[in-house]
Amino acid sequence: MKLIATALITVGLLASAPAMANLDLAKKSNCMSCHTVDKKLVGPAYQEVAKKYAGNKDALKILSAKVKAGGKGVWGEIPMPPNAAVKDADIETLVKWILAGAK
Repeated sequence: MKLIATALITVGLLASAPAMANLDLAKKSNCMSCHTVDKKLVGPAYQEVAKKYAGNKDALKILSAKVKAGGKGVWGEIPMPPNAAVKDADIETLVKWILAGAK
């Protein structure tokens, strides 16, 4: 029984590792200065972004471009600054995480 409990805990930790890694990447990339997972800060909550783009087959492409170049007007008048220093692969990882509800 103890072995089963240990295995379940290990699987749970491994399953949450990618989400924690993507949260860490968002922090490292300075995204969390303006965004949170579940409530508006300066920019929209990641869960709201996921809802807005749910079902949009071009969401990854659209949002990746916005993260890289910046933008204005979709979520209000406060502009999102460009993030040209963030690697394209990291942007794609972050956007996929956001579109999955930042979980």
